[in-house]
Amino acid sequence: MRRLLLAGLAAFTALPALAATPAATLDLETIMANPDWIGQAVESPYWSADGQAIYYQLKRDGSQVRDLYRVDLASGRSEKLDPAAVAKADGPSVYDRTHRYAAFVRHGDVFLRTLADGRTVQVTQTVEDESAPQFSADSRALQYRSGDDWYSYDLARGVSAPVAVLKFADDPEQAKTGALEAEQLKLFSTLRQLKADKDAEQANARALAAADPGRAPQPFWLGDKIVAMDTELSPDGRWLLVVTRPKSYEAGRHPKVTHYVSDSGYAEDEDARVYVGRNEPAPQSLLLLDLRAHQQYPLSTDGLPGVKDDPLAAIRAQTVAALERAGKDDQAKALKAPDLRSVRIISSAEDGGGGGIAWSADGSNLAIQLRAIDNKDRWIASVDFVRHALVNQHRLHDEAWINWNFNDFGWLKDGRTLWYLSEETGYSQLYVKSLGGKAEALTSGRFEVSHPQLSEDGRWFYLRTNKVAPYSYDVYRVPSAGGELTRITHYQGMDGFELSPDGSRLAVLHSSPYVLDQLAVQSAAGGAPGDLTRTMKPAFTARDWIAPKIVQVPSSHGAGSIYAKYYGPADENATTRPAVIFVHGAGYTQDVTLGWSYYFREQMFHNLLVHKGYVVLDMDYRASEGYGRDWRDAIYRQMGHPELQDLLDGKAWLVKNHHVDPRRVGIYGGSYGGFMTEMALLRAPGQFAAGAALRPVSDWRLYNHEYTSDILNSPELDPHAYDISSPISYADQLADPLLIEHGLIDDNVMAADSIRLYQRFIELHKKDFWMSLYPMERHGFMHPDSWHDEYRRIDELFDTYVKPAK
Repeated sequence: MRRLLLAGLAAFTALPALAATPAATLDLETIMANPDWIGQAVESPYWSADGQAIYYQLKRDGSQVRDLYRVDLASGRSEKLDPAAVAKADGPSVYDRTHRYAAFVRHGDVFLRTLADGRTVQVTQTVEDESAPQFSADSRALQYRSGDDWYSYDLARGVSAPVAVLKFADDPEQAKTGALEAEQLKLFSTLRQLKADKDAEQANARALAAADPGRAPQPFWLGDKIVAMDTELSPDGRWLLVVTRPKSYEAGRHPKVTHYVSDSGYAEDEDARVYVGRNEPAPQSLLLLDLRAHQQYPLSTDGLPGVKDDPLAAIRAQTVAALERAGKDDQAKALKAPDLRSVRIISSAEDGGGGGIAWSADGSNLAIQLRAIDNKDRWIASVDFVRHALVNQHRLHDEAWINWNFNDFGWLKDGRTLWYLSEETGYSQLYVKSLGGKAEALTSGRFEVSHPQLSEDGRWFYLRTNKVAPYSYDVYRVPSAGGELTRITHYQGMDGFELSPDGSRLAVLHSSPYVLDQLAVQSAAGGAPGDLTRTMKPAFTARDWIAPKIVQVPSSHGAGSIYAKYYGPADENATTRPAVIFVHGAGYTQDVTLGWSYYFREQMFHNLLVHKGYVVLDMDYRASEGYGRDWRDAIYRQMGHPELQDLLDGKAWLVKNHHVDPRRVGIYGGSYGGFMTEMALLRAPGQFAAGAALRPVSDWRLYNHEYTSDILNSPELDPHAYDISSPISYADQLADPLLIEHGLIDDNVMAADSIRLYQRFIELHKKDFWMSLYPMERHGFMHPDSWHDEYRRIDELFDTYVKPAK
């Protein structure tokens, strides 16, 4: 089997040999140009309904439009579909239990196909976007949703109807009779007769509706105090689960970003996300609707184990005591622990398809994944349909925070056994558990398991894992009944996969450090793959790129090895040289892999730096993905501290092993990498000759709730964590040249972060700090001119303060 190896440029075997162009001829104009010159990554592959072809998307050169392609597996021929062909294309399909039918969504409408003859019926033709098609348990109906409303299409009759009508108001028939109304009825027989007639008509209408499936269902009156966040229909059509939140919930004040360059010629403001701690996420509740009996039942979360605990009790007590000593009794009272922790459910509105709700295929069982709003607990509970109650099946607790990844779960084909991912051992692993039984681990070890897919016959789980090494990802499979974990692909840079409808083949996206995602197909049992795409361009592949060398930097703080990518000349000598440390963004991401990097521009820039005499180190510092729970949790309540230790260890490793002058080391990065650049210069003055902080977080109190509260709790409850984790707290220690670069319409890390820190430097009479603002850029820069200007300034910074010998 062909393997994509790290050494040298990995290319497709069908590509012709290309003459290498020395990377020394690279320049910033080329590196930061529109990346269309590199090629296009294969995106969003999915199988045709009959499993004989694979569809995928490619970005169009010079445009953000994605074109749809179809590759026929028998011939290997790939074609771009014109608008007429797109109008007839399949979408990602679902199947009934007999595999007689397939259903998919095309341009927001639902289609039904009979697989035997290919006959296709358009089920909907609306201005709304329908989604989430699923077949009923008896294969007699096709169910789908429009917003939070569910519909059922009767395959025999060809009729579509709502399965439930939800009214978020009080039932007018159940309005209480006031004293005056009661007196009126008592006095006047005509009013009593009119009321009796109305009651009789309503009772008759209910009886007729109950006996006639051809009528629209009677509404469920759910009250005017709640709104729907999600709804999920059981495959047997009996039950509808409704996730709600209080209607009165307000997220809090929205800060603004200002568009100074606009179509109108006027400065225009735009709402951005709310700051952390301004208001907690809305608590959610569950309603179970019995569509057959027309009854509704609240599902209480009060019985979940640990839901009444306060995992923040010790921190709460310290903060309350400090507030009371300062005479801030009102603030202290506001931090009182709740009697019951609020929860929420990952909804389809967040992940596009059900998220934390999983029905068994026959509709007889329901599992719900709930998370505490304080981020410390995750529960998977089943539903007792007799008692209308939640039954806990699994609790995952983390003293730091529950990972937003590794929360996949569902049912085996028997509809009685749950499967789920859990980090309880320190690494994401796959488990199965029968209702009421004990959990069994299907995988175990010091590696991460993700993206489980159950085969059509229910015999196998297919998984993405980095079992060989933290930086190497491939598809493995394990029997659902337990057994050996077996490697299926051998790419080392495997980025995604999809099982064919019959479970016999895999469509695989794979990449390497200098090859974008490409599509291949192979047997689900393993074997030689067949490459289906070649989308790289000769202008890029012809260059002699420097292969990043994956190294292990020893931690001097007991953290073990810190994996990193090292870029250096092929023929190193004893001459001392300057170095640059690159810090990836997002905190919890992984850049040290054998696949294509999100930071591909930076990787080309690192090639340029090497040919200018530098060496470069790119580290997966603590908090990075791919190394288990403890590596992720190390930064809890102390962001910027373990990571800085790792970066300093990286510098020491460069000095010891690659003749780097310790006085000539620069550092740079964007987003979290920009934050860490500021922390490095401000908390370790003198260690770095200069730093460039791109779109950095300078004060975590200004960042969003979902990310920040996981790691630092809330600023009201845990102010110390915010103080020690925010660069602005250390502004007085600036002693080394710092370049700050920020997009003015960044609605993720807002420019106010950098501007506030800049003002602190002004007031502290600091020198050698600069700021470059980009009026038309958000967090992820989009325009080549901005990319070029940004990196021209970084290049000049390093050439001025890092490259020269001191």
